[in-house]
Amino acid sequence: MKKIFFVALALALLVCVSAASADVVIAFSQIGQESDWRTANTDDLKSAIENHPGWKLVYDDGQQKQENQIKALRNFITQNVDYILFTGVVSTGWDEVLKEVNEAEIPLLLIDRIPDCADKIDYVAAFGGDFVEEGRRQVAWAGEYLKKIGKGDTDVNIVIMEGTTGASAQTGRTEGNLKALKEYPHLKLVGQQSGNFTRAEGQAVMESWLKSIDKIDVLIAQNDDMALGAIDAIKAAGKVPGKDIIILGCDSVKAAFDSIVAGEMNCTVECTPLYGKFVVPTIEALIRGEKFDKTVVHPEEGVFDMDGGIDLGTVKSIKAADVIATRQY
Repeated sequence: MKKIFFVALALALLVCVSAASADVVIAFSQIGQESDWRTANTDDLKSAIENHPGWKLVYDDGQQKQENQIKALRNFITQNVDYILFTGVVSTGWDEVLKEVNEAEIPLLLIDRIPDCADKIDYVAAFGGDFVEEGRRQVAWAGEYLKKIGKGDTDVNIVIMEGTTGASAQTGRTEGNLKALKEYPHLKLVGQQSGNFTRAEGQAVMESWLKSIDKIDVLIAQNDDMALGAIDAIKAAGKVPGKDIIILGCDSVKAAFDSIVAGEMNCTVECTPLYGKFVVPTIEALIRGEKFDKTVVHPEEGVFDMDGGIDLGTVKSIKAADVIATRQY
């Protein structure tokens, strides 16, 4: 009887070990936590993966450094993970390490920022915002809003606060900003500088501009955190944000909605961080043997402002106060 018992116990342990080893291991190389948007993006993806039965997450925070992310990707290869989720802090410099991922035959999913070598590597799916369109929407909103308040034919000075130099979100939004400016000749660009997507640097850049530029009418910040930092600088300078200077952000984090409702920010263009609902079914489909093309999936996104109703061609703005209770991040 003892022999039978120990054999049964050994078989049970073997089954447990086999079950444990059957976990799907998903590795995630994240940029860092430079903004409220990034935190929401991280939390959403981590929660979606960690709460999925049979899935295990290996997470690495790159702390805003490309070398940390390259090291993490090579560690993922060594660990022989099943899937890799990747968001690159900048667009360039990934060719070698992502080819190593391909050579290891680990399926790669691109999240949020698409590297410039995407056409030279293999990836199974990609999800990200339409950064050029987001940049266009920012300038178009400013132009159409000025028309609405009777200043469409008045020359106004605008400044563009860019994100991390070389990040695809920065390059895309800048492209969209500058292209749209050609459609609104009365918007005069008088300042253009990186605030690195952080609130602290957004405040510092705005402080510098307020000292060096005679008149600023419109601030276009390529994310909400920089806009919120700029608001602090504007207040400290004795000006009224949202009135003395029209302020536009991007991402549509909850803090931006609060600021719009308070009258201190005028508009935010949405770029959703909530990719879990896209990534989980995609990995499930990949496990079943399904394949996807290389098209970058852009979620539907809106524009939110003080009153709503501004027509931007591809979308009309929505009054922030009407939907603030539904915001998840």
